Amino acid sequence: MAHWLMKSEPEVFGIDDLAAGPTPWDGVRNYQARNWMRDTMRVGDGVFFYHSNCEAPGIVGLAEVASTAYPDPTAFDPEDPHYDPKSDPANPRWYLVDLSYSRHLRRNITLAELRQYADGPLEGLALLRRGNRLSVMPVTPQQWQFILALE
Repeated sequence: MAHWLMKSEPEVFGIDDLAAGPTPWDGVRNYQARNWMRDTMRVGDGVFFYHSNCEAPGIVGLAEVASTAYPDPTAFDPEDPHYDPKSDPANPRWYLVDLSYSRHLRRNITLAELRQYADGPLEGLALLRRGNRLSVMPVTPQQWQFILALE
């Protein structure tokens, strides 16, 4: 089983929205994030659900990859904000996976707290790299266990 961190703005889609039921993780328009979803994610992989662009960004819950990757239908819908006119249903450019809610964390593990461990147990965590804006990123098993222990 692999581990991931997936970011969303709580004003757009938060952990409480995910708790309402399995959700397609649509609208990802970064090739590296797409490749991880399409080529590496597997049903049952663990996910840290991260609230970004808010007062206290951080990990707020746990989720699980609930489907294998499939073409992102928002890429083909001209009415959708994630529409990509260069994407072709016969040869899809963008993929998604479904996520299912596991649980809220007992507390928000903030970005500021995670940064305290950037030169130690969380060295190499993609979230802590300067300029990283990816909404999907891998987490090593050691990083996963360390962050869970912070809860």
